[in-house]
Amino acid sequence: MLMTARTPPTIFSRTRRHAVRMRAQQRRQRPGAAHYLIDDMVEDVADRLSFLRFEPRNALVIGDITGVLANVLAQRGAQVTSADPAGPGGQSLLDEERPWPFGGFDLITTLGTLDTVNDLPGALLHLRNALAEGGLMIACLPGAGSLPVLRSALLAAEAERPAARMHPMVDVRAGGQLLQRCGFARPVVDSRALTVRFGSLSGLVRDLRDQALTSVLASTAPPLTRAACQRAEAAFMAQADDDRRVSEQFELLTLSGWKT
Repeated sequence: MLMTARTPPTIFSRTRRHAVRMRAQQRRQRPGAAHYLIDDMVEDVADRLSFLRFEPRNALVIGDITGVLANVLAQRGAQVTSADPAGPGGQSLLDEERPWPFGGFDLITTLGTLDTVNDLPGALLHLRNALAEGGLMIACLPGAGSLPVLRSALLAAEAERPAARMHPMVDVRAGGQLLQRCGFARPVVDSRALTVRFGSLSGLVRDLRDQALTSVLASTAPPLTRAACQRAEAAFMAQADDDRRVSEQFELLTLSGWKT
């Protein structure tokens, strides 16, 4: 009996995803725009390549809207192609859930994009297919342990009928299973925590907008009422230390594997 591929559920809106990333591109032009997550991802990838003593010659960099990683790799002698789901800023426009129009890369890195694709196994397969034999894929993305204080504040704001406002996210175990399922050799998945302190809920939301981390869910939740916003702010600040600042946590996953 023939097996038919199931269509993945539509969790994320491509239109909203594109708009959020375009807005982040524009916000990055402002002085003081937040970029600590992409900075951490770039540093992590560079450290891994140094540890592996792996010097790619033909690299694809996805989602690095700062351009820092592309510059690092170019300075090491790599020919770099930059791409992004939104496509501006001199980067190629791409759709991670479709076969790639180019390939043969000995390194592909994707920074903060795979957490909002509807078909993550398919996206990983397309990444693997775009690698040359012996090529390495490194994917960095926010993980399931991210934003616990914000999640609890939003639940407190809408305790009776909470709306879907936060993304489902991948954890370490699921990441490892996905790499194996998609045929990557020597799969490695690990996570690290990045703690950031905020003086208000609005400060956290501002940083999320700067870094294209606001909701792109296909099911649009109604706007929070003024009273709900006040309850969310109160619940958020209830977690503050003596200095009136709240410690929020981001979990960053790194998935890596080889094509053999």
